[in-house]
Amino acid sequence: MMELRVKKLHPKAKLPTRGSEQAAGYDLYASFDGGRIEIPPHGTAKISTGLCIEIPDGYFGAVFARSGLASKEGLRPANCVGVCDSDYRGEYLVMLHNDTDEPRTVLSGDRIAQLVVLPYLSVTFTEVDELSETARGAGGFGSTGR
Repeated sequence: MMELRVKKLHPKAKLPTRGSEQAAGYDLYASFDGGRIEIPPHGTAKISTGLCIEIPDGYFGAVFARSGLASKEGLRPANCVGVCDSDYRGEYLVMLHNDTDEPRTVLSGDRIAQLVVLPYLSVTFTEVDELSETARGAGGFGSTGR
């Protein structure tokens, strides 16, 4: 099991937790003074986690929506998936977007997103005149049928 170093910026900040032993995502919690943030209909608010997380080289932290929060409250990360690079040492913030026609309230301590730590490949890009042939070719959206 990989160990991640976490720095708390807020005394009540909670370390990420898993909902079950096999869960891929670790819940991120809101942590801020003032107790509540209201997100207007179709608006976005910056929600603090109060945490800085050190992700090892060769990995990144992917911040995804929590399915329950999205389906029940209409709240999701505004950028859909956040990418936290291994060299980032700042606070993990979640820009929560309200997709509903009603205001939504986030309380300090609420679970607001989930963090999945994923490996990535470093690549180089080489310009060429032609690419290799495939059966699909340049067929785009819907080109492979159902």
